[in-house]
Amino acid sequence: MAETYDILACTGCPTGIAHTFMAKEGLEQAAKAKGLTIKVETHGQEGVKNAITPAEIAACKAVVIAADVSVDEDRFVTKPMAKAGVTAAIKDAEGLIDRALAAKPQKEGAVEVADDEGKQGIGQQVYKHLMNGISHMLVFVVAGGVLTAVSFLWGITSFDSTAADYNAFAAMLKIVGGIAMNLMVPVLSAYIAESIAGRPGLVPGFVAGMIAITGLPTGAETGLIDAGGSGVGFGFLGGIVGGFLSGYVQLLLVKAFSKLPQNLNGLKAIFLYPLCSTLIVGLVMLAISGPMVAINEGMIAFLEGLMGAGAIVLGLAIGCMCAFDMGGPVNKAAYVTGTGLLATGLAAGVGTPEYTLGTTFMAAVSAACIAPPLVTTFATIVGKKYFSEDDRNAGLVNFILGCTHITEGAIPFMTANIWPVMPIMMLSSSIAAIITLMLGIQVPAPHGGFLVLPVVNNPIGWVVAILIGSCVGGLLFVLFKKSQYDKAHAEEKSGSGTTAAAA
Repeated sequence: MAETYDILACTGCPTGIAHTFMAKEGLEQAAKAKGLTIKVETHGQEGVKNAITPAEIAACKAVVIAADVSVDEDRFVTKPMAKAGVTAAIKDAEGLIDRALAAKPQKEGAVEVADDEGKQGIGQQVYKHLMNGISHMLVFVVAGGVLTAVSFLWGITSFDSTAADYNAFAAMLKIVGGIAMNLMVPVLSAYIAESIAGRPGLVPGFVAGMIAITGLPTGAETGLIDAGGSGVGFGFLGGIVGGFLSGYVQLLLVKAFSKLPQNLNGLKAIFLYPLCSTLIVGLVMLAISGPMVAINEGMIAFLEGLMGAGAIVLGLAIGCMCAFDMGGPVNKAAYVTGTGLLATGLAAGVGTPEYTLGTTFMAAVSAACIAPPLVTTFATIVGKKYFSEDDRNAGLVNFILGCTHITEGAIPFMTANIWPVMPIMMLSSSIAAIITLMLGIQVPAPHGGFLVLPVVNNPIGWVVAILIGSCVGGLLFVLFKKSQYDKAHAEEKSGSGTTAAAA
């Protein structure tokens, strides 16, 4: 007989690395504390693990979905359900389970769903779709970026067969890395569309992403639209626009063709949907290429202006964003901007202004993401007696996480004391980012932490910048924990004195 569970849950975060499994652990611990059995299905970078079966769904009491990526919710339609972002299961897993159990059971073929707002707002839906695209995109960025960066170990022009430092293997690495990076925008666009409209959204999504890379081709001599000409791509931002356009166009087509006889369903799926959606989305994307190029160039000019305004202004902005929610939407906004600029820079080539902007911005973002977990490591070692054994163990684990550019390990420390730990983390990240920008450090890889030090132009300076930010934050964290420790001991002594006097 199949095993049954009181609670079924699904967790998933955009990167599919840390938040996904921290949420799983939080839900499992909360269920155990309540005397409930639970099974958690994870949606990570390795795909769906611990998949939930129909028999388990039929036997469960309630369902919890804590995910910022698309999860198949239709299978749970007959069960009480609570939905929230993945961080909700890290911060308050018990409350999330309580909301699921308190949700009303099936009523007239539908189920009343409890989530953070009662209903998912437009902003929450947009974020979920965007994060679905980003979660699929990141692995291409990491693989392509690191391979491209490694090719530079033989020299910055080692991929060029006419250069003095040419190396055939380096050239092949650059080619493979470049192909992976070029897939970034189409994959982003396609999986935003897939999140909105399901599998039919993939075709127009991929086409929209490719158009975002190439732009509207025109003839060099005539200036007219020319299939054999060349255009100016509008990149990452265009991929986002194309993804949402593709998804919602596909949904409109589903409604438009809903009156067709059921025996034409196969024709719709394999012919009408891909043909019509690709035609509509493709023409619209080509039509808006001019304005999109202008917006893209304006955004890059704005970021270059921030860099011109000084390392302090830009570093403070990057540091605060990266440490604000440590892997959440604000952090992802900074990181995704960095990867987008890096992709543009790598495509433009070493020595170009785009390359300098992309690699410098990426260096600051990476430094700001690495610092928070190292803050907890420093604090739990220096102020050992002020932390619990669990905290000390977590601090040691965070050293590994931080060194590999995984920020999320610091979340439990921050959620335990939002104030003043969040400002401390933001300050430490900002210091690391500011020093990185001041030193002009360039990191041509989008992820990997200290594993990519061989391709950093000033590896010692970068490590020192991160350590300075981490040590400052760690010292402030220790002082805060010491004040908590001293206050607790003073209250204990005060309580003991009162008891003795009463006796």
